[in-house]
Amino acid sequence: MTNTPDILRIALAQLNPTLGDINGNIEKAREARKDAARQQADLILFTELFVSGYPPEDLVLKPAFVEDCMNAVAALAKDTSDGGPGVLIGSPYKNEDGLYNAVALLDEGKVQTWRMKVDLPNYGVFDEKRVFDQGPMPGPVNFRGVRIGVPICEDIWGDMDVCETLAESGAELLLVPNGSPYVSEKMDVRYQVVTRQIIESGLPICYLNQLGGQDELMFDGGSFVLNNNHHLAIQMNQFEDNIVLSTWKRGNDGTWVCDDGVKANLPESDESNWRACVMGLRDYVNKNGFANVVLGLSGGIDSAICAAMAVDALGEERVRCIMMPFDYTSEESLEDAAACAKALGVRYETVPIKAPVSGFNDALGELFDGTNEGVAEENLQSRARGVILMAVSNKFGSMVVTTGNKSEISVGYATLYGDMNGGYNPIKDLYKMQVYKLSAWRNQNVPSDCLGPSGEVIPQNIIDKAPSAELRPDQTDQDSLPPYPVLDDILECLIEKEMAVEEIVAKGHEHDTVTRIQHLLYIAEYKRRQSAPGVKITAKQFGRDRRYPITNRYRDS
Repeated sequence: MTNTPDILRIALAQLNPTLGDINGNIEKAREARKDAARQQADLILFTELFVSGYPPEDLVLKPAFVEDCMNAVAALAKDTSDGGPGVLIGSPYKNEDGLYNAVALLDEGKVQTWRMKVDLPNYGVFDEKRVFDQGPMPGPVNFRGVRIGVPICEDIWGDMDVCETLAESGAELLLVPNGSPYVSEKMDVRYQVVTRQIIESGLPICYLNQLGGQDELMFDGGSFVLNNNHHLAIQMNQFEDNIVLSTWKRGNDGTWVCDDGVKANLPESDESNWRACVMGLRDYVNKNGFANVVLGLSGGIDSAICAAMAVDALGEERVRCIMMPFDYTSEESLEDAAACAKALGVRYETVPIKAPVSGFNDALGELFDGTNEGVAEENLQSRARGVILMAVSNKFGSMVVTTGNKSEISVGYATLYGDMNGGYNPIKDLYKMQVYKLSAWRNQNVPSDCLGPSGEVIPQNIIDKAPSAELRPDQTDQDSLPPYPVLDDILECLIEKEMAVEEIVAKGHEHDTVTRIQHLLYIAEYKRRQSAPGVKITAKQFGRDRRYPITNRYRDS
């Protein structure tokens, strides 16, 4: 190329790295660069901290890990001596001044320069100030005669004017590597953030986002390019890895414009929530080396939707379902569970729990003598089921899928060391009414990346019947809880919006009901601390987002 090119071809690598798999991530980068070369790209852009995986949390405080990441970047840089595409890739970087979330420019066989993240997020799921130092305000990098600004993720979300500074120091376009986690309907927020920065800087922006599950976080991709007139030139898919070539042309006024390219149709809310749960479960299972999963199939809505998500994530041959009936298990539940297993094509077995529950009761008989039967005896049923599932996990190496929804987990309507047992919960951040909505949606739709069958995979009777834990005769959830539409609205007000009790009452809820739900929410914190991780869907997910103390006497009355 000449020193002042008028065309620049940039490959956008929306890929799924694995945290800590430095060699594996570098090999992904090498394969992607080969693909970019075939497309005649000049440069390939990777996402935030691609080499290490994102977010690395305290792993990045291990000096050997950072050194290995930097050595891997240096090795990858040597590949660029072949005259092919240059590389912009995210990696931890350490020098005499500190430890940084950074991006390296690789070209002509060496690391040309590093750029460090300035605005370190320290809210919600982010705590980068804990592990990284703030980088200096950056200038553009010079790539083959083009001055490129490389703000890193939060550098365009915060208020530190990084983009404006880059424009003032000569940047001609902005390439932004991101690790932006999925939250329902977040794409509109990303468009707004990028548009604001275009207005501030006057420069076109490429927003490249990470893909894939990392523990509780899901990265949905959805990368895009907006020209400086706010025109959407490229829109990549959510939940799909891809390498897309963007072609940029310099006009007579020196302004770079990206040609129109891929324009993916983004999924609606129900589909995106479903696919986020499925991809989060798939990546957790696969990246942690589990061959298959097992779950208790009760005939209820929560276990049915989790079974469907597991099949969509892994395929029917990797999913095992076990019905564990007791005296209070209805014939209807037995029929519904069997019908669900048949519709999904999974391995299905029945293990009655009467003998182990009787054994527990016999062992505790003298200790419990003189007391009335109640919750303790009911929970023995759930804990017997938990023991059986964990035994299957130990014997066969299957990961137990946990099946509690956010409504129940919020108020402690779940048994510690019972139905809360397991390795991962795909619906942990879905309220009960969302579970019903998504179940009905899945019966009518099969996303392209899902491995399960079409048609009714969750029997309609499971969706229609009143939910019950079936731990005592004729039990329903509404014996202990308000109707789920009421409960969910109160919980969303308390959790997502942090509303005061009187504000919630003003919406039409009973004062006593609101204060009771608030109390149940607070006292169940100790259970949630011991629960399995699960996919983040809402703005205030338990665990990484909402960090309330366990010991807490405050009540807003």
